[in-house]
Amino acid sequence: MNPALKFALVALCAFAPFEAVAQTATNIVALKGLSPVSTLLSTPEGRAALAANLTVTGDIQTGVLKQPILLPFPEQEQLALRDCFITDGNATELADGLGSKLGDVYQEQARYENFKTFTSVSPAVAELIGYTNNVTKSDSNAGKYFFANATTDGKAPVAESASVILSTIGGTTDVFGKAYGREAGTPGADAFGNSRPFQTEPRLVAYRGNDYFGKASHSLDWLRGPSQNLTDSPSYPSGHTTYGYTESLLLAILVPDRYQQMITRAAEYGNNRIVVGAHYAMDVIGGRAVALHAVAHLLANDPAYVGQSRDNPAVINGMSRAADKVVAISDYPAALSLARAELEGVLKQNCGDAVAACATVDTSRFKDPAANEAFYNATQTYGLPVVHQHTANAVEDVARIAPEAGYLLTAAFPALTLAEANEILTATQGPGGGFLDDGSAFGLYTRLNLFAAAGRARALAARKHAAAR
Repeated sequence: MNPALKFALVALCAFAPFEAVAQTATNIVALKGLSPVSTLLSTPEGRAALAANLTVTGDIQTGVLKQPILLPFPEQEQLALRDCFITDGNATELADGLGSKLGDVYQEQARYENFKTFTSVSPAVAELIGYTNNVTKSDSNAGKYFFANATTDGKAPVAESASVILSTIGGTTDVFGKAYGREAGTPGADAFGNSRPFQTEPRLVAYRGNDYFGKASHSLDWLRGPSQNLTDSPSYPSGHTTYGYTESLLLAILVPDRYQQMITRAAEYGNNRIVVGAHYAMDVIGGRAVALHAVAHLLANDPAYVGQSRDNPAVINGMSRAADKVVAISDYPAALSLARAELEGVLKQNCGDAVAACATVDTSRFKDPAANEAFYNATQTYGLPVVHQHTANAVEDVARIAPEAGYLLTAAFPALTLAEANEILTATQGPGGGFLDDGSAFGLYTRLNLFAAAGRARALAARKHAAAR
């Protein structure tokens, strides 16, 4: 691999809203899936969940809630500050989840030289990351202003196919602003709606440290500017979390020996958005669901998700980037296979052993499987109360409701059939009844416990390999 392989972002226009574009079919699916948040004010259960969302978010941000995080809290705050910069071009900030050996190799090859220019480990990996991010970010971005004030950019009305989503279910916009006393346009609130925790929480812990590039920074620099201004950037869902799960999941699938550690890194990245004061727990859960849902459909080669060649203005939490045109992928499994081959070549050549052997070398914060699992499980629901009782009391059949979800496992462990993968996802699913778990296919993605599922999938794949010898 040529380490000089570079990709330059055409522009970095921080703080500007993105160009209004019509919602795509996939955006509409994501908006419908995310829409139960809009009805929370109408029921006692929903209002209780909103109250808990504010409390849990504040307690995490201030360190009052003693989460089973993988670092001492002051160190976690510093990592959260570094995680504010999104390395969406090459996933390098997330690659420490690959372990001491492989993580170092990956990060040596994939670097950001500045805000605009970065290197990648290989062309195929770059194209896979670029296209996948384009799809998941588009779905996540569509929700920002939609749930704030039913627009595409704060001003332009959404398409009719989107506007009926709220009217059909009796939903309302600016739920967080209304619930937390910071309605859109009022003093201290987001101008458009859904003000963020640093605008609504009664107490905010701000702190100094170094940013991703090692330069002196401050948490407020990434909330109110100048590094990133989120004061008029609606909170729901979390775009950072969508990115974190999208690219961590890609690395998990490409390097299945590190699947559980990479999915833990995804959970940590989303949680760090709460630690820094940028997002609520509900934002993180929503961003996670967007990523898992879209990636599963890509892995299934769903025609609605593959083959899209249009440019997608990328806006994540107030940071607007007009990126180079992304290469369209029409056969996603084939693109994944090519990226895996190229990445394995790079990792093997530079770690000096087989990838599986190098994957076991880990002195990082991810070295303890039990600690990883405890943290991952804590972020599944954040302890938010049940909103939908009918799903809380039921085991949801993944094969029936969201059969494509199984590809999240079979892509990494191809010895498994799709039916086996969905059985594992059904058996390992987490607690139900959360604010998005309303019985829909999208809502089911909030229950998937990929940490537990990957452990079972890997064990079953090993048994099948042994029996085949």
